[in-house]
Amino acid sequence: MNYYFTKTINSTFEDAIQKVTDELKKEGFGILTEIDVKETLKKKLDVDFKKYRILGACNPPFAYKALQAEDKIGTMLPCNVVVIEQAEDQIEIAAVDPVASMQAVGNESLSDIAFEIQSKLRRVVDIL
Repeated sequence: MNYYFTKTINSTFEDAIQKVTDELKKEGFGILTEIDVKETLKKKLDVDFKKYRILGACNPPFAYKALQAEDKIGTMLPCNVVVIEQAEDQIEIAAVDPVASMQAVGNESLSDIAFEIQSKLRRVVDIL
């Protein structure tokens, strides 16, 4: 089982970030964190890297349900979505598959939540 699902689109990097953010919002997600990997690697290691952004997406009602079912699940939150410039105007979007990651937890009550979140994240990626 893959631990993510992905799609490549024709777009500028910044437009792709905006599209992903807008589609996540339609599915009830907000962006809690945003990590600019390219900038961080340049600053910390003085290396050049492609444009790569990690968006930490959270759907509060589902996060709350998951935390009620398993209080250590916060170690696996938020749901990460990455935006990667693979070539000029070729942007890959990849989202974590929460079903795959929840299997490691072994709490059956998280299964329904994981499938619902998976469905929402798949719709985001598919619609782009």
